[in-house]
Amino acid sequence: MQKLANCDILLMMSENPEQASSRLELGDFIRQQRERSKMSLRRLADRAGISNPYLSQIERGLRKPSAEILKSLARALSIQAESMYVRAGLLDDGLSPPTVVEAVEADPVLNTRQKQVLLELYRTLIESDGIEPQRQEKK
Repeated sequence: MQKLANCDILLMMSENPEQASSRLELGDFIRQQRERSKMSLRRLADRAGISNPYLSQIERGLRKPSAEILKSLARALSIQAESMYVRAGLLDDGLSPPTVVEAVEADPVLNTRQKQVLLELYRTLIESDGIEPQRQEKK
């Protein structure tokens, strides 16, 4: 077990600081999500189908989990796997969140009239405060 820990330390020393930092950030993110879910390390490991020590090493930034392990952790934490992939550097964070208009138009719960009223109210509020939307609306 001691050899494994020394090997991990050597691995971390051989990689660039950005890689080590992203692994640590991923581990911190997983720990925060676990704590928000009020889940013990053991419970999350069981739900994700991995061992306690392995999860502990991931949270401490000593291990870089595969996409499959990240998917299992995301499922166990009830979060989107894509957010894990972005944190792990497997996906680019190039996708920006939708604008208010895009979100309202895409909402499957609202009917056409409700969407129109909500968007009219939104535009009125924005214009009255002199605030410009962050991105152009799609027409």
